[in-house]
Amino acid sequence: MDDVLLRELTPAVIGVLVRRGVEFAAAEDAVQEALVQAAITWSQDRPADPKGWLVTVAWRKFVDAHRSEVARREREERAEAQPAPGPTEAADDTLQLFFLCAHPSLTPASAVALTLRAVGGLSTRQIAEAYLVPEATMAQRISRAKRTVSGVRFTDVGDLATVQRVLYLVFNEGYTGDVDLAAEAIRLTRQLASTTDDEETAGLLALMPLHHARRPARTRPDGSLVPLADQDRSRWDTDLIVDGIAVLRSALDRDRLGEFQAQAAIAALHADAQSAQETDWVQIVEWYDELYALTPSPVVALNRAVAVGEADGALAGLAALAEIDPSVPRHTAAAAHLHEKAGDLSAAAALYAQAAHAATNLAERQHLTRQAARLGAAERG
Repeated sequence: MDDVLLRELTPAVIGVLVRRGVEFAAAEDAVQEALVQAAITWSQDRPADPKGWLVTVAWRKFVDAHRSEVARREREERAEAQPAPGPTEAADDTLQLFFLCAHPSLTPASAVALTLRAVGGLSTRQIAEAYLVPEATMAQRISRAKRTVSGVRFTDVGDLATVQRVLYLVFNEGYTGDVDLAAEAIRLTRQLASTTDDEETAGLLALMPLHHARRPARTRPDGSLVPLADQDRSRWDTDLIVDGIAVLRSALDRDRLGEFQAQAAIAALHADAQSAQETDWVQIVEWYDELYALTPSPVVALNRAVAVGEADGALAGLAALAEIDPSVPRHTAAAAHLHEKAGDLSAAAALYAQAAHAATNLAERQHLTRQAARLGAAERG
């Protein structure tokens, strides 16, 4: 009963905070933390005025978070005002903070989420999108992680695999999302690679510049997306590509294949092609098979289906796509692409429109809308 009541009260409580001048995203975060506290305390002592209780607690959560943010900014401003500390000016404890947040008392998933929120600066919504889970679920996960470590001394640091995962997700958010963190993720991964002899860290360090090299060609001056096949490859950063491929070769020579190395190998095949038509899709499918064996996620299966469509034809790609849960993000967009490739322009246009409606990223939504309009015009013409 309390769960139903909490869900019903959530929009109203958020509205109260917004009317008090709180930004919507901050209000959501504060209310989510209040909901977690309610779930713990109401089972023993439910308040007479549930909405008033939630408003009070959420407001306190917001004030505490705001004060903490202000204090953090003031510390940073004081630190920036200090003179350079001589020979140790290059020192950076950000990577150490990543390890500290990946605490052994947390599950890997919770450690990654907490680190992205506390150190990476990502919002709860951005982290939820990276994990492909509802924002409320992620808010609860982060709150539980905070409670778990609230009384723990950070004398033990987390493991390397968790830090790698954090850096990977921070890079992805910087590469495709609203916050530009890609360059920072690359810098920290280089720092990590310099301190550890690990082939998967090297694979991650290869993957990032190979993707980052394409960034100048990914958007037009108006901010609209340019699909990989249509990108001006002369705008790709060849220095980053050469760097990424060299690091990848060194990692693969150790013959201990991991997820990041397989992803980097796929990115290298795209980077090595002089044109979209010259892409070695057969080898890309083989690498997707390797990647799926290492991490059988629906996203990998989806990307593999698209590659199969390029290597073996649209019908083969659609057959592979049919085996994947339609709720997987970008499933509809992939289906639209493969239907267009198969010549079914009417179905492709409808699917592009459907995918645009579901897209959470504005640039992606606009791109899909244009694709639907383009095919619709072709059909009418």
